Amino acid sequence: MAKKSAINRDQKRRKLAAKFAAKRAKLKAMTIDQSLPVEERFNAQLKLAELPRNSSKTRIHNRCELTGRSKSYYRKLRMSRIALRDLASRGQIPGMVKSSW
Repeated sequence: MAKKSAINRDQKRRKLAAKFAAKRAKLKAMTIDQSLPVEERFNAQLKLAELPRNSSKTRIHNRCELTGRSKSYYRKLRMSRIALRDLASRGQIPGMVKSSW
């Protein structure tokens, strides 16, 4: 199990990213738009820099929904390989069986 502080920090980042997503996208579009004057693009860049650092989507780290483990994470299932194997061993995932040969 991951530290509660790491799990909470990541959840906080997800909330901030969702909250500022529209504003951040608008400002990013303004900075890229070549038809706008240089001053306007520069001001948009400054406003973008004033946003909270944790509101950036790149600061979000994928974590297992069950354990909070950050490594060996399956995006499709939103859980780590260890949690997946544990659920499969208990028979809680329909159709999944442990392989043997």
